Amino acid sequence: MEATLFRSSSPLFLSNTNERISRKNLTFKSKNNSVIRASANGGNNSVVTLLDYGAGNVRSVRNAIRYLGFEIKDVQTPADILNADRLIFPGVGAFAAAMDVLNQKGMTEALCSYIKDDRPFLGICLGLQLLFESSEENGPVRGLGLIPGVVGRFDSSTGIRVPHIGWNALQVKKGSGILDDVAGQHVYFVHSYRAMPSDANEDWISATCNYGENFIASIRKGNIHAVQFHPEKSGVVGLAILERFLHSRSSLVKMKRETKRKASKLAKRVIACLDVRTNDTGDLVVTKGDQYNVREHTKENEVRNLGKPVELAGQYYKDGADEVSFLNITGFRDFPLGDLPMLQVLKYTSENVFVPLTVGGGIRDFTDGKGRHYTSLEVASEYFRSGADKVSIGSDAVYAAEAYLRTGVKTGKSSLEQISRVYGNQAVVVSIDPRRLYVNNPEDVEFKAIKVTNPGPNGEKYAWYQCTVNGGREGRAIGAYELAKAVEELGAGEILLNCIDCDGQGNGFDIDLVKLVSDAVTIPVIASSGAGAVEHFSEVFAKTNASAALAAGIFHRKEVPIQSVKEHLLIEGIEART
Repeated sequence: MEATLFRSSSPLFLSNTNERISRKNLTFKSKNNSVIRASANGGNNSVVTLLDYGAGNVRSVRNAIRYLGFEIKDVQTPADILNADRLIFPGVGAFAAAMDVLNQKGMTEALCSYIKDDRPFLGICLGLQLLFESSEENGPVRGLGLIPGVVGRFDSSTGIRVPHIGWNALQVKKGSGILDDVAGQHVYFVHSYRAMPSDANEDWISATCNYGENFIASIRKGNIHAVQFHPEKSGVVGLAILERFLHSRSSLVKMKRETKRKASKLAKRVIACLDVRTNDTGDLVVTKGDQYNVREHTKENEVRNLGKPVELAGQYYKDGADEVSFLNITGFRDFPLGDLPMLQVLKYTSENVFVPLTVGGGIRDFTDGKGRHYTSLEVASEYFRSGADKVSIGSDAVYAAEAYLRTGVKTGKSSLEQISRVYGNQAVVVSIDPRRLYVNNPEDVEFKAIKVTNPGPNGEKYAWYQCTVNGGREGRAIGAYELAKAVEELGAGEILLNCIDCDGQGNGFDIDLVKLVSDAVTIPVIASSGAGAVEHFSEVFAKTNASAALAAGIFHRKEVPIQSVKEHLLIEGIEART
């Protein structure tokens, strides 16, 4: 990932014993009737050694390990690696930064020795890449050199979107061990760099994945395993993979699949969004706006209450949501680091929800009442430590883009630049909130105007999309097209594209807007606002280059089940995870 290492004062974020989860004889069922059982056996057999060097969100890995009934021992010294019965290395961040930490802590030799001795090892994401000879990321940078090959960046000039984000299919080889029975299933990837197959490393490869080209998705030799995808974010399939590694035998997990269609390529994602805020009595609730107005049209004018965030997120995970997104819409009024309820929502949700979690709202620089200054990076770090995989930046990204377009200078000081530099651009989503403004002639405005499908109130055939800040209350002199291209340059890894005009209307996504922006950038675009029927999802995927589609109200009110959306997409010939 494109990042430099961020290290907290406590690199082992989640080692507090009071945060540990003890589950015995656990049974978990998913919608596709996959079953996972785990039991803590006691003694050293239930202990997993985790190499967490202090960058990014590894809380989900910890939660998955504990969910499966195992305890965690954190690596503090090289001796902890050599004494491990099982070692998991969930690499997060940049290749060079990770190698620097391993070298500085004197762990490189111990790690190589452990792996060469064929002892149980599982590398995740960067934990796979570091096994190779070198990486081109900010390099060349020398790796551990255990597997022949160089890690290079995906080539976006071929038409693929980089980062590679989403649920893709594996081509699994025989004898893959922990990947037995996983062929035909989707797993979750999020990365910009990959290792390529070659004659020199062929005997290591246990699975490949196709994204513009075939790249190495997993390796296996003896007891050594590593995967490019994130099993801790791959739902029941990922939990099965983790459990097979932890038990060192494959017979414990029997995955019963009733899917009618096997995974074949990158799936279009269906994302459930939860707008979270405090109501008038101080309770944290999920709400939903009508063109961004979240209050009921009643005499009391109370905040619309559609449920409890942790419970709803858990239900959407069981229903098959590919991701869950939280938008803290009180974030612009309350100090984020003091917003403890939202942090607790993330912590509790991530204990039982094993798909990606995004959180947005209030991620910006702050000075508190005592004069202490907090950077947006510190705010984002708090969200990551609490279980977020991605953060969504709204108003602050607009201001950064305006400054960049005005000066042509990347200062590196904006929240967008800081967070993407530290955690990688795949961890940063920019949320765009545009409003449609009609014009008679595209030359009438300095921003990108397009011919629209539905003319304006006075017969106008063209429109431009004005970006807004502060929850849609303030328009800015920048268009959605210009903003999207600017934030991609500044380090955004994904765009969440809303539309104020369509919000809560149930008439479908703004296809003109989604096509405009998704054609303009090479990073993934999430279509949002307006979904009211399953046909709206297939329409936006068929007519635009959107990588994902997000909905809120229709899921909260149970008007359209998530599984109904997935089944409709499959009928329409659109790849979806089932």
